[in-house]
Formats: sequence, structure tokens, C-alpha cells
Amino acid sequence: MQKFPPRMFRWAAIYGVIVLLPLYFTPLPPAGAEVFLGFVGLALVFQGVFWTIGSDPVKYRALMPYAIAEKLVFGLPALALYARGYPVQPPVAVFAGIDVLLGIGFFLAWRMTPLTKG
Repeated sequence: MQKFPPRMFRWAAIYGVIVLLPLYFTPLPPAGAEVFLGFVGLALVFQGVFWTIGSDPVKYRALMPYAIAEKLVFGLPALALYARGYPVQPPVAVFAGIDVLLGIGFFLAWRMTPLTKG
């Protein structure tokens, strides 16, 4: 099997934990703190899913479309809002762009992963 799929998911998981965990220690927004913390928590849970997929991409290939979706459901809307002039902060747009790139990487890994071992 190729090395790209497991590396793609494992490195994405490491990156995600490094980027997301510090958000628990930032000042909370005055409104919607529970939504913010829920977003961060759910995103951190998905880092475990990415790590698991990376451990055996063939075995967990069926989870890959959900991993792709996890990256795109934030990245694409955030970039679209930014492009339309909504008050999306530039750093958020950068991280949204990274998520879209990771989603593309996940898609490529999914396409490269065989349906069965052997």
C-alpha cells in the first residue's frame, strides 16, 4: 500500500490537535461560547478519527468520506463568506483554506486507498 494515505491522515490529526487545543485557553466570545466550545470539542474528536483512519486506511476506508466532509463543512462556507465580504477574520479564512486543502488531501488519499488488502 502507498504511504500517502496513512501519512495524510496522521499528519492532519497532529496538526489539528496542535491548532485546536489552544483554543480552549483563549478568551470566549461574549455570545455563543457554548457553540464555540462545541465546535472545538467536536473538531478535536475528529482528530482521533483521522488518527484511527491513518492506522489502517484500507480497514477504515469507509470513514474517509466523512473525514472529507468534516474538512469541507467549515472550510468552504468560511471562505465563501470571506469572499462575499462578511466579517470573517483573515486568520479564520487562512485556517479555512488549510481545511479545504486537507479535504482535498483526504479525497486523494481515499482515491488511492484500495478497497481490500492484497
